[in-house]
Amino acid sequence: MNNPFKHQLILGSASPRRQELLKGLGYEFKVCPTHAEESFPHELCAQEIPLYLAKKKADAYDSALTPGEILITSDTIVWCDNKVLNKPENFEDGKRMLKTLSGKMHEVFTAVCLKSTNKCITFYDRTAVYFKELSEDEIVFYLNNYKPFDKAGSYGAQDWMGLVGINRLEGSFYNVMGLPVNKLYEELQKF
Repeated sequence: MNNPFKHQLILGSASPRRQELLKGLGYEFKVCPTHAEESFPHELCAQEIPLYLAKKKADAYDSALTPGEILITSDTIVWCDNKVLNKPENFEDGKRMLKTLSGKMHEVFTAVCLKSTNKCITFYDRTAVYFKELSEDEIVFYLNNYKPFDKAGSYGAQDWMGLVGINRLEGSFYNVMGLPVNKLYEELQKF
């Protein structure tokens, strides 16, 4: 299906998962990743962090938007024990994160910013994710074979860890993948 509205969509993300999900909605779009440093004020917590970063990414878009264009930027964080788990810095950091998530519930927050020449909105979705107890061998196997170093919390819900490690979800699976597509669809219809 073509865009069911008059706007040209620009996805400000190089994430193959976000591109796949947006394609799944049937939209045509161009990919123009924005390059913003993913730092944020330390007093922010939970959903405030990805809301801040999604807007920061939109503000970093280096071309001028033209009438009829909508820029989509997004950020996902994992929130566990009142701490943010971003992308792991290395193998040991990934191991630490997965040990932290093992046997617990954590929250995944994904925020989206929609920006045009005259409007800018942000919104987020939250999913509760319950992990089984992970063995050291499972964690090491996963890190060595799937290398989730570009993923918040050091795991992908759509890969081996999601299949083996997630007991249940409360909320959107696609939110955990990195784009709350049902909310995005609703917001684009209203934009």
